[in-house]
Amino acid sequence: MKVIEHLDKAKDTVISFEIIPPKRGGDIKALLAVLDEIIKYKPPFIDITSHAAEVIYEETPDGGYKMKVKRKRPGTLGICALIQNKYNVDAVPHVICHGFTREETEDFLIELHYLGIDNVLAIRGDDNGYHKPIKFGRSVNHYAVDLVKQIVDVNKGRYLEDTLLDAKPMNFCVGVGGYPEKHFEAPNLAVDIKYTKEKVDAGAEYIVTQMFYENKSYFNYLEKCKEAGISVPIIPGLKIVTSKKQLQSVPKHFYIDLPDELTEEIEKAKPEHVVEVGVEWTAKQVEDLLNKNVPAIHFYIMQDPKPINMLMNKLKL
Repeated sequence: MKVIEHLDKAKDTVISFEIIPPKRGGDIKALLAVLDEIIKYKPPFIDITSHAAEVIYEETPDGGYKMKVKRKRPGTLGICALIQNKYNVDAVPHVICHGFTREETEDFLIELHYLGIDNVLAIRGDDNGYHKPIKFGRSVNHYAVDLVKQIVDVNKGRYLEDTLLDAKPMNFCVGVGGYPEKHFEAPNLAVDIKYTKEKVDAGAEYIVTQMFYENKSYFNYLEKCKEAGISVPIIPGLKIVTSKKQLQSVPKHFYIDLPDELTEEIEKAKPEHVVEVGVEWTAKQVEDLLNKNVPAIHFYIMQDPKPINMLMNKLKL
C-alpha cells in the first residue's frame, strides 16, 4: 500500500520509523533485532536508507594520508523484501542521486517493482567527497527534482531506452525531503520552499522533514509551504538526542539548531542520563504534535531501538 493511502485511511496519527542497513561486511542479525523491537508499535511503513560509496583518508606511516574509496552499505533491496514479507509492513527505500547513474537508478526501480515495493523516497543525498566516474553513454540526476521526474517517467512506462523489453508502467508513490530550518545550501527558507514545490509539481506526493527540536520550526514551515501552494502531506521527522557528542555532530551533519534549553540540560546531565533528557524533550514534542493532529510522526532511529522504546513507554503509545 502507498504511504499516502496509509495516511488517508488512518484514524489517528501514523507512527513510522527510519533504519539504516548494516555496514559492509556486517550481518543482518542486529538489524533483525531492531525490526523486532519497532514492529510492536505497528508502523504501516518503514524507511530504509541507501548509501553510495564515499572517500575516507587513512594516515600512512610517514605521516601522510592515503585516499581510499569506501564501498556503499549493501542490502537495501534485501531489507525491503524482508520488511514486506516477514513483517507485512510497507518498505520505503531511499533512492539517491549522488553516487548513482540514472541507469543504475532505473535498474533499482525495476528490481523494487519486482519485489512489490510501492513507495520510494527521492533525495539528492549527501556529497561524501567521492564522485563516481561516469562512463560514456551514462547520465546522472543532479538534483532531487530530476530524480522525481525520472521516477514519474518510469511510472508512465517511459524508460531511458526506447527498446527496453517489457517496459510496463510502474506505480511508485514518491516522497521527498523537506527542511523546516532550510537546506544548508539555500540562501533562505523561501528559496528552499520554492525548490520543494518544484519537487511536488514534478510528482512528489508527500514530504518528510529533516529532524527539528522546536515544533515552532515545523509549524512555521507548514504555513509557509501552504502559502507557496504546497498541499501534499508534510510528515514531521524527529530524532532523540542520546549522547553529549550529538551536541556537535547533529548540527554539523544535519545543519540544524539545538535549542538553548535542551543544550543546557544535556551539558548538565551525567553521560548515562543524557538519553533520558533526550527522551523527555522528544516526548514533549510528540505530545504537542499529536494534540495538533499531524498526519504522521517519523522517527529517525537508525540502529538503536532503546531510546524509542523509552519514548513509547513514556507516551504509552
